Amino acid sequence: MRQYLEDYRSIVGDEIISMIYKKARSLYGKHILHINSTYQGGGVAEILAPLVALMNDIGVDTGWRILHGNPDFFTITKKIHNALQGDKINLSEIKKRLYTQANEKFSVFTHIDHDCVISHDPQPLPLIKFYKKRQPWIWRCHIDLSDPHQELWNYLKGYMLKYDMIIFSSEKYKKVDLPVGQRLIYPAIDPLSLKNRELPEKVISKYIKKAGIPTDKPLITQVSRMDPWKDPEGLLKIYEHVKKKVDCRLLYCYNLATDDPESIEIYSRVYRKAKKRVEMGDVIFVMGNNDILVNSIQRFSSVIVQKSTREGFCLAVTEALWKGKPVVASNVGGIPLQIKDGINGFLHDPYDREGYVESIVKILKNPSIGEDVGRKAKNMVRENFLITRLLSDYLDLLTDIV
Repeated sequence: MRQYLEDYRSIVGDEIISMIYKKARSLYGKHILHINSTYQGGGVAEILAPLVALMNDIGVDTGWRILHGNPDFFTITKKIHNALQGDKINLSEIKKRLYTQANEKFSVFTHIDHDCVISHDPQPLPLIKFYKKRQPWIWRCHIDLSDPHQELWNYLKGYMLKYDMIIFSSEKYKKVDLPVGQRLIYPAIDPLSLKNRELPEKVISKYIKKAGIPTDKPLITQVSRMDPWKDPEGLLKIYEHVKKKVDCRLLYCYNLATDDPESIEIYSRVYRKAKKRVEMGDVIFVMGNNDILVNSIQRFSSVIVQKSTREGFCLAVTEALWKGKPVVASNVGGIPLQIKDGINGFLHDPYDREGYVESIVKILKNPSIGEDVGRKAKNMVRENFLITRLLSDYLDLLTDIV
């Protein structure tokens, strides 16, 4: 179902709706283009779907194109993604060539004559090289750049220098050695999407039952890609300690994005390690390829966990907070921008297993604590991290640069 700005009046109020329409006036007649590497399975796609629809609804002509690439390209870009978050990489000439060739081939049949181009994440970053620059280009980075692999950073910076603006999700990611305009824009969720809208209890019960999830014990859930930075194996170890204190279950609600070939391997490894618990019914794996199912799981869960070691921002946390759920998460990336420890959730060092266990057990034994932080969590998201605020930020950005 298509998004219309007027549908958000009951959530954000008339003043914000009116302000957005006013900001759009200076962009009438302009044509904006977003480019990323997948239409589903990741946070970028979930942001772009409502954002592009709303930009068009308010009178700003906006397109969205998906960069095509073969499996080798996506294997390399996943390594680049990991190295930008601090992992090691062998930056060979072959990798560079495959990386740029995919962008060059894409440029042959992707004609760009827009007033502004917004390129998302590393996959389409080199695309700018293969066009005669006639308009502002913006690179929107959604990942954690606090400690990138230095050789890779120096290589990619050559492409970034061609851009007119770089957008980050946290002040911590801004770079003093990057002489390009840098701007901070927080990601956001769509409260009216199937994944985030309110659901009747009968719908929640229907989807929980259909997924084969037992309802006789408290449920600890992590919603995420099968990604090394989400530390699904570390979460399993935490669960083993929680299980000794409270009889509960662990649910991995995971997805496999089309631009992430590493995820199947990680899923297989985690499943093998959890196999005994799976056979006992203590650990459950559910493919989160249905938004109403994910919504139902989040709302049914007793605790939502985000055991990440690195994060750009983490919209899975935002989603859980919006649903008024108690969240126990790592104090990394953009997560502390969303959670104030002990107030609207709980934060721990990603390697503080005891801290994680203590917070989860406290919530499971004292549901009123979870209800209290959950109420505060929902209000925080309403004020800061909804799609209407993101839309307003993009209008400001485009007005300044176009």
